[in-house]
Amino acid sequence: MSDPIGPRAGETPTEEMSLEDLREEIRMIDRDIVELIARRTYVADTIAEVKAEQGLPTTDESQEQAVMDRAGSNAEQFGVEANLVKAIFRLLIELNKVEQRENR
Repeated sequence: MSDPIGPRAGETPTEEMSLEDLREEIRMIDRDIVELIARRTYVADTIAEVKAEQGLPTTDESQEQAVMDRAGSNAEQFGVEANLVKAIFRLLIELNKVEQRENR
């Protein structure tokens, strides 16, 4: 497992940041996370439209497993608890499935 991700190139190391700076960093990260969830949801909705047009089922267990495997690998790469990341992705998948069913 690799070390947790630190500051990006050109950013101030956390040791030199004030508490307020750190909280601002969290606010920016939180916004980025929400933006990425919105983008992921948009793409998932588009996938649902394609599935509906092609008469495909909402659920694709092999694809869901691939997403979970990828989530676990990415978690390990960034030094994050894999089970936590997988739980978040399971929630995202389930929310997308519910939305896909409701829109059919």
